[in-house]
Amino acid sequence: MTQLSLPVEDLVSFHNLPEKARDKKKKLKSEPKPEGKAKKKDKGKAAVQDGETQRQRGKENNMPVAEEREIKSDKRKEKKKKDSKKKKEKNSSEHYEIQQQDPQTSSVIVKLEPDEDGDFAPAKKQSKGKKRARQGEAGELSKSKKVKLEEDADGVETETKPQKKKKIKKEEGNKKPKKEEGAIKAKKKTQEEKEAAAALKLKKKEEEEQMRWRWWEEEKYEDGIKWKFLEHEGPVFAPPYEPLPDSVKFYYDGKPLPLSLQAEEVASFFAKMLDHEYTTKEIFRNNYFMDWRKEMTLEERMVITDLAKCDFTEMFTYYKGKMEEKKNKSKEDKLKIKEENEKLLQEYGYCSMDHHRERIGNFKIEPPALFRGRGDHPKQGMLKKRILPEDIIINCSKDSKIPEPPPGHKWKEVRHDNTVTWLASWTENVQGSVKYIMLNANSKLKGEKDWEKYEVARKLKHHVVTIRKTYRENFKSKEMKVRQRAVALYFIDKLALRAGNEKEEGETADTVGCCSLRVEHIKLYPELDGDKYVVEFDFLGKDSIRYYNKVPVEKQVFKNLQLFMENKQEGDDLFDRLSTPLLNKHLQSLMEGLTAKVFRTYNASITLQQQLQELTDPEESMPSKILSYNRANRAVAILCNHQRAPPKTFDQSMANLKSKIDAKKEQILLAKKELKEAKKEAKEKESEKLNKVVESKKRGVQRAEEQLMRMEVQATDREENKQIALSTSKLNYLDPRISVAWCKKWTVGLEKIYNKTYRDKFAWAVDMTETDFIF
Repeated sequence: MTQLSLPVEDLVSFHNLPEKARDKKKKLKSEPKPEGKAKKKDKGKAAVQDGETQRQRGKENNMPVAEEREIKSDKRKEKKKKDSKKKKEKNSSEHYEIQQQDPQTSSVIVKLEPDEDGDFAPAKKQSKGKKRARQGEAGELSKSKKVKLEEDADGVETETKPQKKKKIKKEEGNKKPKKEEGAIKAKKKTQEEKEAAAALKLKKKEEEEQMRWRWWEEEKYEDGIKWKFLEHEGPVFAPPYEPLPDSVKFYYDGKPLPLSLQAEEVASFFAKMLDHEYTTKEIFRNNYFMDWRKEMTLEERMVITDLAKCDFTEMFTYYKGKMEEKKNKSKEDKLKIKEENEKLLQEYGYCSMDHHRERIGNFKIEPPALFRGRGDHPKQGMLKKRILPEDIIINCSKDSKIPEPPPGHKWKEVRHDNTVTWLASWTENVQGSVKYIMLNANSKLKGEKDWEKYEVARKLKHHVVTIRKTYRENFKSKEMKVRQRAVALYFIDKLALRAGNEKEEGETADTVGCCSLRVEHIKLYPELDGDKYVVEFDFLGKDSIRYYNKVPVEKQVFKNLQLFMENKQEGDDLFDRLSTPLLNKHLQSLMEGLTAKVFRTYNASITLQQQLQELTDPEESMPSKILSYNRANRAVAILCNHQRAPPKTFDQSMANLKSKIDAKKEQILLAKKELKEAKKEAKEKESEKLNKVVESKKRGVQRAEEQLMRMEVQATDREENKQIALSTSKLNYLDPRISVAWCKKWTVGLEKIYNKTYRDKFAWAVDMTETDFIF
């Protein structure tokens, strides 16, 4: 096979020629020079002949000579441009690539590919070979060094570089596909990001732990003293009212009516609630209209005499649009608002107590609005007036910097009372109750109060047997007052009822407790559903939550209730010889610090502990243990009547979960089928590789079954908790040390039981509790 030597740039130009031209050029290169000259002459003759032919065609077509020359000139220019462009493309190529042409030979060819801009650039590399020399360098090399060419099987001359090709093959063997390499890099990056995020989270947690005030390790102050130093910035007041734009009108009896600023503000409260059912209630509308008229000018009161003639539609549309606008804010605007809120929190949301930085729970004063209440509250619709600095009592230490009131205002009073836990207080106008600004739930003051509450409840377990014996003996007392007190205490102990507070008639919603039960709230059944001496309770408890229960009671309790109801009407008090203060006084005589709430806390906590002992199976999986905990918590919630309305999205979320369970079951069936086939194949061929496949599929089936079990447990848990509020008892009535000890004993992550808010609130319990704690 013959070999020819050509410079590199000739080689590039050579392979850019068409196949016929390359064959022609090969012949030219292989023939002697004189013959080449003769060939050139022949080529010239051929061109003349072609020219004459074209002229002949022009004559035949009656083409003018000048036009013919112009056409020929344009063709020459076009050809010249094409040649120039080819030369430019050849010179501008900075790299070339060696590509294998035939697997049977060691021949390789140089290949150029057009880049994104249309210019010719080297093809993408197939291997991790060394970088090619730039075109300038290649040009210099071509002057001193020749590249060998040889004909391949198809007769095409190609560049021969055996050593380089060998290196390329070796590198190609070690190289991973680009997609796979990219995926590995992305995965690695993601893993690194996860590790970095975890490290940052851990660091933040450690910093929080270091900053946490471990007050439970310090000595307690003498009785009554809550703090020795207290400094804060005072409350944040609601922003002033923004008047409506001129384009938004209020209409009365079909005509636009301008309102004074104060009357317009109160009108806006009603307009914002126009799509709420409250505005359709007669009591709400009457209370609102009465208070609104108090804020009007005399002229406005003379005109506006009927709420039914008031048209708030434009105002409602305006405020609805403002809400939508707020929801659809850009990320930048939302981030800006978030930063402003954070700045406000850092300035007003913390105080210095005994030179420790403590978080304040509610540092913002509630804006003016309409009172709603719970249930059918008799005062719903009344105006909750704007709170001003002149209404606020500030509490701080004498040696602290007293917070500055807003310009042009002054505080109602500044106190230095270290026997109370509040930072500021005021009296709201609707119910006349005192409102407070207090520290956050995870503060020292709240934590100490919780700790004391649960310690008093633990103390009750040493007295409860005696107390129960005493009130049972009093069931047969000759004094009606003592009998009523004994039965009421029986209900507080057995049913965890609240004692109930005395209130003026009609001042608040018709909610009752044990001492304020009326005849209409209970029904007696000597026998019902196979049980004897059944009492049916049906009344509104705290927050207007209905308490409905059918309970079998002791025979003597049943007889006493019949006695208490004799000659009474439905609206009469069941315990007419008993009041809440009298009951509390009696409880204090039984044990220091004992109240109806202590009974409630004791019964809730002891129930949780007993249920956890009964329901927890050491052999259970983690999800099953958590289900057992939630069931124990649920028993407490039922005891304390902590109900809730089912979430609006409950049915949809349950349907979604069920579809996931069904899909997982299908996945398990498929995985088991594949495992069976893999086992059969491994048995037939007895391959170590196949055995590994079998083990892998076994693990896959096991993993899918665990996932299915978790989802089924979750579905059961959701269904059972549909109308039960677990959080109320967990937050207020269950000693956290019971839960912490259970988690530590069964190695259940505390985060599975308590969220971050709860863990911060009960940090004292988490720190001090061991696995052997008993309530």
